[in-house]
Amino acid sequence: MTNSTTDSKRERGHVLRGRDPGVVAFNRPFLTGRELEYIQRAHANGHLAGQGEFARLCGQWLEEHFGSSRGLLTHSCTAALEMSAILADVGPGDEVIMPSFTFVSTANAFVLRGATPVFVDIRSDTLNLDERLLEQAITDRTKAIVPVHYAGVACEMDAIMAIARARGLLVIEDAAQAVLSTYKGRPAGGLGHLAALSFHETKNVISGEGGALLVNDPAFASRAEVILEKGTNRSQFFRGEVDKYTWVDIGSSYLPGEIIAAFLYAQLEHAEEITARRRAIWARYHSAFEGAEREGLLRRPIVPDDREHNAHMYYLLLPDLEALAHKLAPGQLAGHARLYARYRELRGRALSAPDLRELEEFAQSPAVGADPLLWAPALQLAGFGHAARSDWRAAQRFYGTLAAACPARGCTIETEAIALDELADLAARDGDFAAFVSHGLRWQHLVLAG
Repeated sequence: MTNSTTDSKRERGHVLRGRDPGVVAFNRPFLTGRELEYIQRAHANGHLAGQGEFARLCGQWLEEHFGSSRGLLTHSCTAALEMSAILADVGPGDEVIMPSFTFVSTANAFVLRGATPVFVDIRSDTLNLDERLLEQAITDRTKAIVPVHYAGVACEMDAIMAIARARGLLVIEDAAQAVLSTYKGRPAGGLGHLAALSFHETKNVISGEGGALLVNDPAFASRAEVILEKGTNRSQFFRGEVDKYTWVDIGSSYLPGEIIAAFLYAQLEHAEEITARRRAIWARYHSAFEGAEREGLLRRPIVPDDREHNAHMYYLLLPDLEALAHKLAPGQLAGHARLYARYRELRGRALSAPDLRELEEFAQSPAVGADPLLWAPALQLAGFGHAARSDWRAAQRFYGTLAAACPARGCTIETEAIALDELADLAARDGDFAAFVSHGLRWQHLVLAG
């Protein structure tokens, strides 16, 4: 087996687990299959700057799906928020209300214009901005409210919009995580005056880096185009509305290039399929953690009945460690603590024979075998230990046990795939071509099916 083949296998495994075999990758960028084709088409068109064919197609898709007056691609969601801050005409002395639980871009966009962010606490159910606290946060300096749809679950938008109307405030949705989520049948991101979307690689629909500004109130449409184009009326010029374009307002270079737009359009074409698949995976997690929630070990996400989420993430709320310790049996808690401590201690250094004996005994002990939360990582750690000492056969024994028993024991797809990938890699190092092919095919089938 050549080094190039082995390196290729390890790179393929990196998509699943990162460079450390004990760490699950934070995210895996998803491809629909037409991204490179569209990028080639963009190149063939001879237009790689902004506002090309694919930027127009993406804009049309956004306007159709969100009902927006304009769907303007930006190089990031942060850029879309910064454009919103300019459109809201905020400046020194103005206040903008937002949830205390959000990403820094939500606040930075308005701070850059000189405004002051006013943080409001979140609801205990959805972890979204608590609309019941808005009235007390509003002052005569308040200019806008920025609800953030956390984890793809929409905020209580009817109540937020009613307060905004009564107080004469703008509503700018931070819908970075909420593409194709709905609130009472209406699209999240299509409810406020303006909205910002994200297509960062960690989101559901991606372009690497990227975002969009949704202009839902037509009154902002013309100025939004100017701000997008560095403060010029270039868009009007290309539509034939003016005979030349010039500098007419403040703005910046917020456009993405056509390569980004081409990649994104390949994703948008399959956005509904991507979302459906993510919801199915989300539902599996939700079902799997139901028992643990009943036992008081954790709390699962809450999605109100009048909303449909996009499965952007599945999170768990855990009690503090002291409270959790009372829920777990002493032996179980000790086992988890021991495994984690030994992993932290052993990874990244050569393991001695006593180290390996300890890992083997731990992985094969009855207490660990009876605990699904300990069993899989213990076997992985034992296999990793032998592989670190170049004992391929011994490592294969532990990863083989893990791969063979995973389907029956309800392991995650990622755990089973890691085991199969390691088996193929170890077989390559051991010169067993037949085993390499067999494990590699099983790995590929599992990943494609999952």
